[in-house]
Amino acid sequence: MNPPYTEAQWRAINALGRRVDASLQALDVRLTQGGEPTFVAASGGDALEWNTSAMGPDKRRLAEQLLHRLQARFAPGGFMYFGQGKWYPGEPLPRWALGAFWRRDGKPLWQDPALIAGDAGGATRYDAGHALRLITAIAAKLGVAADCVVPAYEDPWPALDLESHLPKNVDPLRSDLGDDRERARLARLLRQGLGSVAGYALPLAAVEPPANAAWRSSRWTLRRERLYVVPGDSPIGYRLPLDTLPQDEPVQTALCVEAREGRLHVFLPPVDALRDYAALVSAIEHSARKLALPILPEGYEPPYDSEVLVLRVTPDPGVIEVNVHPAASWDDLAEITTTVYEEARKLGLVAEKFQRDGRRTGTGGGSHITLGGVTPAESPLLRRPEVMASLIGYWQNHPALSFLFSGTYIGPTSQAPRVDEARETSLYELEIAFQQLERLRSSVAPDPQLVDRLLRNLLVDITGNTHRAEFCIDKLYSPDGPTGRLGLLELRAFEMAPHLRMALVQFLLVRALVARFWEKPHHGRLIAWGAALHDRFMLPHYLGADLREVVVELNAAGCAFEFDWLAPFFDFRFPLCGSVACAGVTLELRHGLEPWPVLGEAATAAGTARAVDASLERVQVRLSGMDDKRYALLCNGRRVPLQAAGAAGEFVAGVRFRARAFPAMLHPTISPHVPLAFDIVDLQSGRTIGGCDYHMTAPGEEKYERLPADESEAKARCAARFIARGPAATTLRVPAESPDPGAPCTLDLRRAPNAS
Repeated sequence: MNPPYTEAQWRAINALGRRVDASLQALDVRLTQGGEPTFVAASGGDALEWNTSAMGPDKRRLAEQLLHRLQARFAPGGFMYFGQGKWYPGEPLPRWALGAFWRRDGKPLWQDPALIAGDAGGATRYDAGHALRLITAIAAKLGVAADCVVPAYEDPWPALDLESHLPKNVDPLRSDLGDDRERARLARLLRQGLGSVAGYALPLAAVEPPANAAWRSSRWTLRRERLYVVPGDSPIGYRLPLDTLPQDEPVQTALCVEAREGRLHVFLPPVDALRDYAALVSAIEHSARKLALPILPEGYEPPYDSEVLVLRVTPDPGVIEVNVHPAASWDDLAEITTTVYEEARKLGLVAEKFQRDGRRTGTGGGSHITLGGVTPAESPLLRRPEVMASLIGYWQNHPALSFLFSGTYIGPTSQAPRVDEARETSLYELEIAFQQLERLRSSVAPDPQLVDRLLRNLLVDITGNTHRAEFCIDKLYSPDGPTGRLGLLELRAFEMAPHLRMALVQFLLVRALVARFWEKPHHGRLIAWGAALHDRFMLPHYLGADLREVVVELNAAGCAFEFDWLAPFFDFRFPLCGSVACAGVTLELRHGLEPWPVLGEAATAAGTARAVDASLERVQVRLSGMDDKRYALLCNGRRVPLQAAGAAGEFVAGVRFRARAFPAMLHPTISPHVPLAFDIVDLQSGRTIGGCDYHMTAPGEEKYERLPADESEAKARCAARFIARGPAATTLRVPAESPDPGAPCTLDLRRAPNAS
């Protein structure tokens, strides 16, 4: 997209960022900020991996290239890792997870990036012989006996049993069996030979008590004549039959090397100390260099250590997600964000895409903002619990902070519901929690466990899930283990910004609010918005008014944040449908927000699913120069409940309507309301002085069969869907209809009219 800010604006934004930094430093806040930007392929089109699926071949290839680029920019001496990530219900395999780890003190963990294997399918294809040479060299470097290395085999019996059940006329080696995962695995095993070595395992553990990174190994006592791994598709290091080893076996973890898809994969076992992990990585690199064998490290990541910075590249539905390392200053934050966006762009990865109707939208993934400290003990959220309470309370008071920067899917069942969208009693209980947090202010060092536990059961979604909440404290000080005790708060209601400078403005806004609340905590009462939350605050007019209050308060606190810096977000989030001037009255139509309701559970091939009713949309109509005593606005013959918008002659309203039909949706007997016909009607004559028609597709087209090829086509589709009309001779009846008392700002075309 085009730059969202002028150079003069950007200089002012940068200057404020540095002033906020100076304030944070003077106040000894010790804040770090991180993010999770998400990208899609510019040429991804309708491919599932860039729309709905988490996994995909192009996504993995591009993610590896992006990791190599980011490691070179941020951590030349860092260690790259190509491992296994989360395993979600309904997905046949765990997702992959790529990472780069490097030390704050600059000491290298890995010297030569050329020893990390590139894309699969290179000129050299490595096999089990190369794997044996490498693991033998690693054993020698670690000072353990090479005769402890044991070859690992795929278990032939499950494969033979599966083959015996195939029809006689089915060839298990044919590629068309790839649609069935079990048969695809069988085909792979038969191609490589059931008796061939799958890889090699070296039983390995660090000496305890810790010495100078010394290692020990042992010969495994096997029940069968060979080491047969558990059937599956994961690295053999995850499939070792450890439960069959004798209980008194001295070493029950192993380093593994296997040739897979032409590349050598080295599986690192779990170790407890960073020193041991670094020594193991060094031995692997030394051996790889000695034999000139590039590898892909996988298995277990380094143990958590605050002296190690981490950057991860992972798959999410439709996107590649980058979890960047935290920044302690505005300049570092700007450098990290700029680098990630630029390196992604060089690979053809972008931060926005187009919907079928031509609207620009985010990637579909999040871009969550994380707040914390260099160590958990330095986290401002744990040192000053009132900062956490201030952020939660202020966001609740200002719905614009929740909705302006979020994605398409919002509301109670979204990925980041507000605290007052989750449960009816949340506000009452949250006020009690805030009172208890206030009592901790008198403590010099508040107990981090108490801070976490006072909020953990309130910052949840409607099902009680702590991860799917607007304020996620999964990694604040979780009772579940040390990886959740990082002093981090994750703000999840931030979608991917289409331009890096917009992303930085988001960071700056949050950064400025933290500085403000550290100096002067927010003590406003929580507001029971009720139906107004999804009536008023789905419209850009009310969100704009709400954010103006935030900006005014920041300025009163000495932070010269400018409201105009938020204009690109309103243009992106609420694109203009079109406008028309009629006898001195201007009608403007913009997109609004719509919290899609969740449907009941339904059985699918992958298990039980709950869909949302995505058939609904909302638009905001704004009228200027309007005399509401003389004119009325109709939409599809229904009277629109106009609300005064501040200036004389200005009115706004929302229109909620069924834009399209789906097999599963609420109220299936209600047909789509499109096209929407807006008419400005003279109350005396009954004649329309003009209006517009708003279509879901270009008039004459039933639907768009594909996504727009480029920005020009997207703009053309948007323009074709809005048709301005002039005055008409026919008369229209203005119905006697009063606004819905529960939603006075919105006309819901699905609902029968209320008589005046």
